[in-house]
This record gives sequence, structure tokens and C-alpha cells, in this order.
Amino acid sequence: MEFWSGAESLPIYGFLVRAAIVYLYIFLIVKIVGQRSMGSIDALDFIFGVVIGDILGEPLSDGSVPLTGPMVAAATIAGLHLSLCLIALKTPRFRRVIEDEPIILARNGVILHQQLKKVKITLESFMMDMRLNGASDLSEVDYAVLEMNGQISVIKKSAYDSATPNDLKQTTPNKGYPTVVIEDGHIIEANLKNLGTMDWLRELIHKEGYANPKEIFFMTIDEAGNVYVSPKQTTNQVKKGR
Repeated sequence: MEFWSGAESLPIYGFLVRAAIVYLYIFLIVKIVGQRSMGSIDALDFIFGVVIGDILGEPLSDGSVPLTGPMVAAATIAGLHLSLCLIALKTPRFRRVIEDEPIILARNGVILHQQLKKVKITLESFMMDMRLNGASDLSEVDYAVLEMNGQISVIKKSAYDSATPNDLKQTTPNKGYPTVVIEDGHIIEANLKNLGTMDWLRELIHKEGYANPKEIFFMTIDEAGNVYVSPKQTTNQVKKGR
């Protein structure tokens, strides 16, 4: 059992067994914590990955370190991480504490230099991201938004969308930045104040075919008045692929 308890002169096979155990253990932890998109990793996931890697990496390089302590510590960190994620899913206000809000960096083709300074992004780096998003001409940009994962997303003006209404010489209103009104059945009152009253929202919800906000998982309204609604799904609906 030297591969588990550790030894000053741990043989090669001990390191091989340790590597297999740690790999399977990390695989199990990741499966329990849940699948996340690597492209949308946030600060909390990054910290979790770094800490887990540091804790379980030491026994792989130092044969004298027993496996019990690092594996218990890794399980504790994973439990805390999973608990924070579950609390964030259930409590939108707590979600705002552990997840950064999207930050608008450009509006109507105008760069908000104070916002760039706030998030410590240079103009050169911002322009590089614009080019990578196919928006080198800022006059075509309606909004540029720094997302919670550190990437910049671009919303182009309607005239320059891939549907090419500009090619058809049509005048279309700019969609603008969609505002989240309902999230997981909860009304975002701070955002609603910029759009209308509670009575107006209730009337809109009824118009969309829902009795109350709790039936809606996600609802946004853009500056052109376009409404997007994603309803809550029951377990049976998810199984049926609805």
C-alpha cells in the first residue's frame, strides 16, 4: 500500500497507480459537479480547476505524500463549488455576487472608453476582438459586450446582419441590446424599470400565452420591442425533447 500511504523511495509502479487513481478521481469529481462549456468558463470554475489541480498534483510529483489528505481536500473543494453553483441556480440575487454582470463596451458604434478603462482592456486589444468577431468597421456595431467569461460579443446593427436587409435597401429598426426581464421565473425589477411598469409586463406575459412569470424560464426584450420567451420545462417535456 505504499502507493497510497507514500514512501520516500516510491517505486515507478507506485506513481503509475497514483496517476490512474487521481485521473479517475478527477473524472468522477467533474461528472458530479456537472458538465460545463470550456468556452464559457467563469472565475469560479477557473479557481476550482486551479485549486483541484494543485491539490491532486502534489502526490503525483512527490511520492512521500499520502493520497488520503489531498483526496479529502479535493472532495471538500468540489462540494463547496457544487454548493455555490446550486445556490446560484436557485437564487438569482446570489448569482449576481459570484458571477460578473455583462459590461457594455461600445454602444451605437461609439466606444465607451471609461468602460474599457474600468475593465482594463486596451484599445488595441478591443479592436483585435472586434476583428475576430468580423466587426472591424465600428459603424456597423450596435453593441459590444464583455461577457462574464471574459470574451467580447458583438451585436451588429440590423442593416448589417447576415439576413442582409441592407442589400434589399430596407430600413429596419436597430434591435439593440436585449434586456433580461425574467430569469428562472423571477422578474428582474431593476431592468423592468427601464422598460415599463409591472402591469405592462403582466399584460405582455398574458399576450405571449403565459399565466404568470413562474411559467417562464427566460424572457428578454430588445430596443425594437421584440420579445423572446423560453418557457420552463417539466421533467416529462425534457424527456420527450420538447
